[in-house]
Amino acid sequence: IFHDDQHGTAIVTTAGILNAVELQGKKIGDCKVVCVGAGAAGVACSNLLLASGANKKNFFMVDRHGVIRSDRPQYNNGEKPNFINDAGPKTLSEAMKDADVLLGVSGPGLISEDDVKSMAKNAVIFACSNPDPEVDPALVERVRPDIIMGTGRSDYPNQINNVLCFPYLFRGTLDVRATCINTEMKLAAMNALKDLAKEPVPPEVVKAAQVDKLEYGRDYLIPKPMDPRLLKKLSRAVAEAAVKTGVARIPMPEHYME
Repeated sequence: IFHDDQHGTAIVTTAGILNAVELQGKKIGDCKVVCVGAGAAGVACSNLLLASGANKKNFFMVDRHGVIRSDRPQYNNGEKPNFINDAGPKTLSEAMKDADVLLGVSGPGLISEDDVKSMAKNAVIFACSNPDPEVDPALVERVRPDIIMGTGRSDYPNQINNVLCFPYLFRGTLDVRATCINTEMKLAAMNALKDLAKEPVPPEVVKAAQVDKLEYGRDYLIPKPMDPRLLKKLSRAVAEAAVKTGVARIPMPEHYME
């Protein structure tokens, strides 16, 4: 089953986080990652981040009761046991100390100013709760201007918008009549999205975005939804992954070979 609010969010979020981490001069495998939110979106995002190279030993998922640990079995329902980490922190604030990446998929106002200040140098925050993020971007800019940030809102840079993914993922899936949407296809969509952000942006996209320029950097981590290149780039990547992993029922269509 592919659920847009889970797996679509995961694909776009992971693409943005990987680019942000790269811009900060780090590698995701070396980063301490904290995911605030252990629901459907949190689980999907965490699984894709781990599949993209995040280190499970340095990955901490936090729910309303604190860090997912083995010493609180009464709260470890659903998928939570897959994210148990007993390596130190028990609370959100403890987990935030020296964190390189914070992913928020929970609720507004959960991250304090002190939490932000305690993060590692050149950290990354993706606060995706809507309409109000887990931490105010203005606060982050004021106390930690070195941090790169993304949110779920269109009035801030780096909006995490599922529309960047699902139309094209389904186009590629349907074009080869794939029997499922597997992890390899999700990773293909994510990597195509991540790489497209690094290419020169067509003038018509810049004009539609009503800005002077769009250039890969801390305020442009992922493409804009109106970018016409998304259709070909993502759909083709997904279709190719389906063929390579044996879930496609027909060969690559001719129009993908052009």
